[in-house]
Amino acid sequence: MRLSMQATVLAALCFAFLFGVSRADDAKPEYTIKQVMKMAHKDGLLKKVTGGDGSEADAEKLLALYKAMAENEPPKGSQADWNKKTGALVEAAQEVVDGKDGSLAALKKAANCAACHKAHKPS
Repeated sequence: MRLSMQATVLAALCFAFLFGVSRADDAKPEYTIKQVMKMAHKDGLLKKVTGGDGSEADAEKLLALYKAMAENEPPKGSQADWNKKTGALVEAAQEVVDGKDGSLAALKKAANCAACHKAHKPS
């Protein structure tokens, strides 16, 4: 009986290894950069939130979008600069969700499209 249990556990571990049980480092971001740009910027979510017209759910959605964008690799430019710029967006969006004073202004400042596009958007 004990040998049978050990064999079952060993078989399960082999199956998981061979057939790729998902690992955190293999996970893909929930949204691509293009999807984030469309939903957050082109569709006006950022403007709605920074204009003070967004709901709590809007702010949380914007935060989720920026977190996903930060998980992507930059199409060009350095990863370190990408991490700095997207990290500032995530931090500012989190402060909006948390209701911190001055957070809307900080989010507007962090959402500097021209600086990010110049460094990271492919031609």
